[in-house]
Amino acid sequence: MPHVELETETIDSEQEAARLAALASTGILDSEPEASYDAITRIAAEYFQAVSAGLGFGDEGRVWIKSSWGPHVRELPRKNSIFERVLAENGPVIDSGAWTQAQIEQQPLVPKLLNAVFFAAAPVRSHDGKILGVLTLFFSEPRGGLVPDELRMLENLADIVANQLELRRMRNAFASHSSRRPRNSTDSTGATRSWPRHHDLRRALDQRQFVLYYQPEVELTTRKIVGLEALIRWEHPERGLIPPMEFIPLAEESGMILPIGDWGLSEACNQIQRWCREDRRHHSLRVCVNLSARQFSRHGLADHVEALLVQFGISSRQLGLEMTESSLIPNMPIALEVLGSLRRLGVSLLMDDFGTGYSSLNHLHSFPFDVLKIDRSFVGRMTEGDQPLQIVRTIIELARVLGMDVVAEGIETTEQYHLLRQLGCRFGQGFLFARPLSAEAVTRLLRLPGRVLPDPEALELAAS
Repeated sequence: MPHVELETETIDSEQEAARLAALASTGILDSEPEASYDAITRIAAEYFQAVSAGLGFGDEGRVWIKSSWGPHVRELPRKNSIFERVLAENGPVIDSGAWTQAQIEQQPLVPKLLNAVFFAAAPVRSHDGKILGVLTLFFSEPRGGLVPDELRMLENLADIVANQLELRRMRNAFASHSSRRPRNSTDSTGATRSWPRHHDLRRALDQRQFVLYYQPEVELTTRKIVGLEALIRWEHPERGLIPPMEFIPLAEESGMILPIGDWGLSEACNQIQRWCREDRRHHSLRVCVNLSARQFSRHGLADHVEALLVQFGISSRQLGLEMTESSLIPNMPIALEVLGSLRRLGVSLLMDDFGTGYSSLNHLHSFPFDVLKIDRSFVGRMTEGDQPLQIVRTIIELARVLGMDVVAEGIETTEQYHLLRQLGCRFGQGFLFARPLSAEAVTRLLRLPGRVLPDPEALELAAS
C-alpha cells in the first residue's frame, strides 16, 4: 500500500469550519468513557473477526480515540491518518493490500497494531451528513475486501454511533437552551464590549492568525539559553498584535481553548524540530508550553503529546508543559492520573505561578513536578524588604528539598538578578535578559556563541 500524503490545506475552510462546529455540538471530545461505544467496537471486532476495532473523531489536528477493542489504539495525529482518507473520499475506505513494515510505520493509526495487514473504515456522520469520525476494523490476514453485505454491516454500525451522537447533541442543545442567560463580554474595566466573539477566534484559527512568541530561559550563572517559554499572540490583520489576556478568557469560556491549545502544542513541537534541524546542539533546548485547565483535564492528553513527539521526531525531554495550581486542585484524582502519564512519557512538568495558590504546600508533595516557577509578583518585591526576600528563599529551599529545579519569572533588574544568584536560584527569565520574541528573532539569539546572552550589568553600565 503506497503511503498517501493528504494535503489538509485543500479542504474547503468553510466546510471544515461547519464540520468542526457539528463535532463540537455533540460534546463528544474529551468526554468520559461510555459503555455504548465500547459495545459497538466489540461487536464490530467480533462480527468481522478483526484483530482490533477503533472509533475515532477528528478535530483540527488529531484523531481522538473514543473507544477501541483489541490492541490499544491511542490518540493520533490527524495528518495522513485513515480518518483523513475517509474524509477525502467522503465515504468508506477499504485497503486490502498487504503492508510492508516500512509502510506500517508510516501510518499514524497503525504502529500499535504491527500485525495488521488490512483495514476497512466507515464514516460516522452528523445528522446533516458531515463526517465527524470513523469506525475502523483491522485484520491480521489479507482479505479480498468486504462483500456488499459486510460493507453494509460496517456502515450500519457506524450509523448506530451516529445515532448515539445525535442523541448527545440534542441533550446538549436542550440543556443549553434551558440554562441560557444573556451575557455580554466585558473588558478589564467591566465595560461591555462586542469584540472578540467566538466566531472571531474560530476565524483566527482557520486563517492561521495565531503565532507563538518565545521568551528565553537562562542559566543565571552563565546566562546561557537553556530553554524557551512559548507564549501565544494573535496577529490580527487590522488590530495588530493582540496579547493573550484579551482573548484567552473568551477562549476558555467558549471552549475554543482546546483547538487553540492543540495548535499551540503542535506549533511548538514543529518549531523545536526546525531549530534542531538548523543546529544539532539545540537538541538540549527545552520549549515549554502553557496548558489550560481544560486541556489538562483531558484523559487523552499524554497520548496526544506522545503522538506529536512522534510526528515531529523530537525527544520528550525537549518539551515542557506548564500548568498552574488552579488547574490541578479542582479534580485531584484526574490531575494525579494525567501528571503520572505525562511523567512516564518523559516530558518536563512545571508548576507555573508557584506560591499564588491557596494550597501549594499542602499538595506539592503529591504532584510529580520537575520545576517550580516563582511567580513574578514575588520576584518583583524581593528588594522591598526582608519578608518578600524570605518568601523567595523559602520557595528555593523547598524545591531543593523536593529535588526540583527553580525558574524565577519576571526578572527585570540587575539587583533582582544578583539576589537570585545569591539565593541559589539556578534559572530565570524576564525582560532583563529578553522580552518574548518571534521565532525568527529567537533563532538569531540561538546563534550567539554558546547561546550565551550578553551580561545585563555590562549593558547597563555601557548605557549609562
